[in-house]
Amino acid sequence: MSPDENGAPTLAGKTAVVTGAGRGIGRAIAHTVARSSMNVVLASRSAGELKTVAGECRAIGAEAVAVTCDLTRPEDINRLITTGSTTFGGIDLLVNNAGIGYFAPVEVMSLEQFDAMWSVNLRAVFLLCKGVIPLMERRKGGTIVNIGSLAGKNSLKGGAGYAATKWALRGFSASLMLEVRDRNIRVVTIFPGSVDTSFSIRNKRGSRITQPEDVAEAVLFAASMHGRAMTSEIDIRPTRP
Repeated sequence: MSPDENGAPTLAGKTAVVTGAGRGIGRAIAHTVARSSMNVVLASRSAGELKTVAGECRAIGAEAVAVTCDLTRPEDINRLITTGSTTFGGIDLLVNNAGIGYFAPVEVMSLEQFDAMWSVNLRAVFLLCKGVIPLMERRKGGTIVNIGSLAGKNSLKGGAGYAATKWALRGFSASLMLEVRDRNIRVVTIFPGSVDTSFSIRNKRGSRITQPEDVAEAVLFAASMHGRAMTSEIDIRPTRP
């Protein structure tokens, strides 16, 4: 993204793609980038939820496009990238927020559940990054933010499959960062603990735990740092758990 006179990326008029945008963290991220005057391309499997969030972003004052897609399908991922590129001329911020989790002991978890987590939590991230990096290079830079989890840094009883995908995401992101930073493309991974959403793996809810808006603000921070610097990882924990 091109910098302003102070060297920070100018977000206004740029384009963000946010996956898992229909609810929770993704919805909060969509609102936050919309308030930064970015165009927003929203992706989710739920057309109804996307329609609602797109309307909310437009009410904020942003241009918003909803793309109903299944991130386990490469053709849907290609359609998402093409929509963002053709509608707004390119993609400047990719937020890989979509994720699924099944929690059970290894001997109980099904192969279908295990494979589904790897397909969404890692393979889709790989395909989205692969498709977006050339577009960002043409724009002379961009930012990729991958939403991980503190389960990607810590062991999790009953969550071996889910944690494995998030540990793998951390390794993928760290290596990708080294591959693309000399092209002015930043790769940042955010690691929230339990967040006040329906996905909370510890069933923690309430004002004292991390809110979706806290994660969204971290995304905005990562995308708007001065051009000479980047942060590669951000952990988010509650102040008073």
